[in-house]
Formats: sequence, C-alpha cells, structure tokens
Amino acid sequence: MSSTPKELSKETATDSTSDIETSTVNNANNSDLKEIEQEEDLGIPEEVPTADDPKSRAKKKDLDGAGFTLDEFASLLSKYDYNFKPGDIVNGTVFALESKGAMIDIGAKTAAFMPMQEVSINRVEGLSDVLQPSETREFFIMSEENEDGQLALSIRRIEYQRAWERVRQLQKEDATIYSEVFATNRGGALVRVEGLRGFIPGSHISTRKAKEELVADFLPLKFLEVDEERNRLVLSHRRALVERKMNRLEVGEVVVGAVRGIKPYGAFIDIGGVSGLLHISEISHEHIETPHSVLNVNDQMKVMIIDLDAERGRISLSTKALEPEPGDMLTDPQKVFDKAEEMAARYKQMLLEQAEEGEDPSANVMTV
Repeated sequence: MSSTPKELSKETATDSTSDIETSTVNNANNSDLKEIEQEEDLGIPEEVPTADDPKSRAKKKDLDGAGFTLDEFASLLSKYDYNFKPGDIVNGTVFALESKGAMIDIGAKTAAFMPMQEVSINRVEGLSDVLQPSETREFFIMSEENEDGQLALSIRRIEYQRAWERVRQLQKEDATIYSEVFATNRGGALVRVEGLRGFIPGSHISTRKAKEELVADFLPLKFLEVDEERNRLVLSHRRALVERKMNRLEVGEVVVGAVRGIKPYGAFIDIGGVSGLLHISEISHEHIETPHSVLNVNDQMKVMIIDLDAERGRISLSTKALEPEPGDMLTDPQKVFDKAEEMAARYKQMLLEQAEEGEDPSANVMTV
C-alpha cells in the first residue's frame, strides 16, 4: 500500500531529525576526541599513510629531488666537525687580549688560548703589537684539549716553519742577505734572519773592527749551513765580501794589501776589505821555515791573485810569482814590490803560452 504525501513528508522529517541528531552526536564525539588528544598530547597526525600507500612513495620521490645527496649532506656536516688535532692550522678570531695571552674563537666548543710566548717568533712588548680584537688570522694547534676542553694555539710555530722554508730557498738561490748583529760572544756574532737566530763564526767575520763593536752593524752575509732539525743557521760575512770583491777581481791581477795575521802555514792579507791567503809555499821560490821570518803584521805589500774560489769564499795569493829572481822576497822585498806589475804580465804570458800548447795552467797555481 502506497504512502500518502503527508506520510512521506513525516517520514522525511523524521529521517532528517535522525540525521541531525546523528551528526550532532558525531560532532560532539569528534570534539571530545580532539579534547582528549590535546589533553594527552598524543601527537597523532591526521593522515598516517601506510608503507604501500602511493602517496608515501610520491613524497619519498620528492625528497630524492630535494637538491642534495646523502654524500653532499655528509660533506655539509663535515664543515662543522670540531675534531681539532695538534699540528692543524686553523682560522681564528681574536676576541680578548689578556695579560698572559689571547682568547681565540676557532669554532670549537670552548675558546682556545694562545700564551704570550707563542704570539711571535720575534720579541714583542705586548700582545697588541701583533694582535687586535676581532682580527682573524691563522693559528697553529699545539696540543690536545685540556681538562676544560680548551686548545692551546700558536702564531710563533707558523712563523717558525715559514722562516725555515724561506732561508732554505735563500740558500738554494745562494742569495746575499743583510742582517743586524744583536750580540757577540767568544765564538762569533749573532744575527736574526727571518726571525731565526743565526751565528757568524769568528773566522767568517771579515772586518777591521773589534768583534764587540759590530753590535747594531748590518753585515752582508752568505749561508754556510741551514739545518732545521739541528736548529743550526750558520752564516759567513767573509764569503759575502769575497764574492762582492771577486766580481771585480781576476786571476793574474796584482793588488796592494796589508798583512793582518800570520800563521805557521801562511799569512792573511787584507786586499780592500777582504782577506786572501798567502800560503807559505807561495811566498818565495826559496824554502822558508816560517812566514814570521819574512813578514810582519801591518806590512804593506803587493800580491798577485792566483785563484778565486767563490763557493768557499777564498782568495789565494802569491808573491813567489812576482819575484824577479828566486829568493828576492827574502833578500830584497822592495824589488818585488817595484817590479810586481812587470812580473805579473810575464806570468800571464806564460799561462797563455801553456794554454796554447795544451798544458794545464792550474799546475802552476797553488790553491788552498
């Protein structure tokens, strides 16, 4: 039996009321559920995709194209690796100067500290001579972290390493340097080269001044020994002068000199600021027991250059080659002085003739 329009209207109204009631209950339940979730802070997301949900795979695909790989991410993290090691050189920023040292920010968990004695290879009056607040520069890590997690830093170690590199290069180039004498001792003189302490042996100081008077003088120097492992830097003033003088001298040339020292094996002759050796065998054609029997300190004499050894900084001299007659240096040294240039010209001619005949001219030259 079919329902009348009124009945249908009544049923529809009843159904609508039922739906409204159901919706109200559902809304109330949802509201209560949200309140419970908020109170318990469950943190459950509204949508939790399953492992096989296509939406989940799509999100993973989007992550793969995010602009960096896992390797790149690891590289990024490595920039923030604070595993500092002794011997590392790092950049740091000065943020505090204290009486005993400086506090440096190198990005570690705790500020690093640089002791006063590590601020420079040179002597300084205070930290402010080298460092300024907020200045950024390189520092050398000297040690592991202490119990407070603090690292010890140094600038001096960096300067020390680079100074040895520099002097090794200067030695390789056989460069002549100028350095100020800051002290003398019984063995020689002390200088600083690139901040390193260098030593000039007394035998390699060539000057008329007393050794003690050299302090504050700038001397031309050549390198004799550069040994970082043994911390030995040895230089020669004599060799630098000899090289300079040698550039204006030549074998066979006659020069005027003065006797500055006499040894059993010969005499040292000053020829314009550099010292040459007149070996006992080159004084005369006649046999001589000791140079003291022929020469005196401060004697003025003419000598001929018979050898120039730039590498060892030595000049070898002869008066024997200037004797008009064998033995004249013993019986008439003034005659040798007067005829020195004439005899030197003969000596040069003899060497030239020997060279043309294929003989070795050096066989007539006494070197030491």
